[in-house]
Amino acid sequence: MTIALAALAGMLLAAGLTDLAAVIEARRTTARVASARGSTTSAPGGSRTARGRSRTARGGSRAARGVAMLARLGRRLGVPAPPGELDARLAAAGLGSAVRTADAMAVKGGAGAAVALAAAPALAALPLRMTIVALPAVAAAGFFAPDLWLARRAGRRAARAGVELADVLDLLRVAIVAGLPVSRALTEVGRRRGGLVATELRIVSERLALGVPRADALAALRRSLPLPAIGLLTAAIARADRHGAPLAPALTALAQAARADRTRALHEQAARAAPRIQLAVALLLVPAVLLVVAAGLVHGLA
Repeated sequence: MTIALAALAGMLLAAGLTDLAAVIEARRTTARVASARGSTTSAPGGSRTARGRSRTARGGSRAARGVAMLARLGRRLGVPAPPGELDARLAAAGLGSAVRTADAMAVKGGAGAAVALAAAPALAALPLRMTIVALPAVAAAGFFAPDLWLARRAGRRAARAGVELADVLDLLRVAIVAGLPVSRALTEVGRRRGGLVATELRIVSERLALGVPRADALAALRRSLPLPAIGLLTAAIARADRHGAPLAPALTALAQAARADRTRALHEQAARAAPRIQLAVALLLVPAVLLVVAAGLVHGLA
């Protein structure tokens, strides 16, 4: 039981530290924007908002220091070379441009060492034979917990992209039919339509404006959003560039397929929710009604 609790604590610690590391850059940007706006306005509400964001930035700075300490600890201990798929996992989790693979491996190594040190007092109460086995297991749990967090974050991003994809594809089709070139259409969609998918399309247009080859920009989009629909979208754009095939019919078909996939996912989610509702009714509502009836009977008998 102690080993399981220590492993769970290690996994939660590593997941929390990695989660905080993922939002540090966004919080710093928000704090800079809030400071700039607070310096040009004297409204009390704006000042309160700026102070709240400043407190959030200070919390992010403390988290950044903690993650930096873990990274330094991991570098001093020495970490293995990052696996080839770590870069793809970081990109799918939305951290490809914010976290390097070497830094991620350093944080993982530091988290594993920190969790092992934190669990050492609890493991010391065990027999020596079990401690020798449990301590490396706890360290391994802390080391691999960020991988589980990356997979969970990538899954959430994929689900969010699936919700937004149909509308974004429809808007992109309208821009293409209106006569805009692909790069300009991506820019307009990213500027006028918020959300994850539109933001990724805007990043693609910015890379194209900087002179990045279109094939490389589309490959980065596939790494950031590894969805079948995104792969078909990039293939349709490449086919339109190579052969001059019309892009609007392909976008229409992709939007319809994305909307059908979303509808099917909602039906499956509703089907999974029905047994949970029945379980809640059986375990909560029915006993509550029986208690009321029993109370009435006891009162009548008394």
